[in-house]
Amino acid sequence: MRTPIIAGNWKMNKTVDEALDLVRKLKESLKDVKDREIVVCPSFVALYAVAKEIEGSNIKLGAQNCYYEDNGAYTGEVSPVMLKDIGVEYVVIGHSERRSYFAESDDLVNKKAKALLKKGLKPIICVGESLEQREAGETENIVRKQVFRDLDGIEPYQLNDVVIAYEPIWAIGTGKTATSEEANRVISLIRDTIKEMYSEKEASVLRIQYGGSVKPENATELMTQSEIDGALVGGASLDAEAFEAIVKF
Repeated sequence: MRTPIIAGNWKMNKTVDEALDLVRKLKESLKDVKDREIVVCPSFVALYAVAKEIEGSNIKLGAQNCYYEDNGAYTGEVSPVMLKDIGVEYVVIGHSERRSYFAESDDLVNKKAKALLKKGLKPIICVGESLEQREAGETENIVRKQVFRDLDGIEPYQLNDVVIAYEPIWAIGTGKTATSEEANRVISLIRDTIKEMYSEKEASVLRIQYGGSVKPENATELMTQSEIDGALVGGASLDAEAFEAIVKF
């Protein structure tokens, strides 16, 4: 049985003090949750402080991005080695905002995934279609291509440490959400793609989240679908009570 994973992507929000205030509230309110993984993904500047604050708790640390080299002359970038050194376990890569605003390609996402896995970190790989692509009937084609390219060259055994997040771009930060049935359908398609690339065994254990305007009001309906293994939560993860409600769906 796949363990649900709920990750909060704080994006470019929260100063260090604000991040600590939020995670202290979550430590207390979520301390008894044992049947699902909880991950928070602060900005880079708050990672170390949050890492220290959640030591010994049931909350795990995620980062919002990384580069694929261990070190070097890459001004402004952060490496997997640096992230692992401060206690990061998960790293979000391929988020639509990175793809859209910073022109990140599937090739780059693939390099990042391989680098993270090599260092013992767990990538949360985001895939999803735009509104224009959906309206053109391209959802299946786009999502399948992303999965194939993002996982190219990744070995079957490494999928134990991979999470895929299906995030339809048209549902991110818009208040619009894919219906639970539609989210489940596309995630089932992703799982079938994994089966095609690897085997039924790997497809059955890979965890696939849904992301895109997840909030307390729709969390239970989404999370109880057969193929959905958790959520990548944006705006609602910035509020302690809202994130608690989602985690405790």
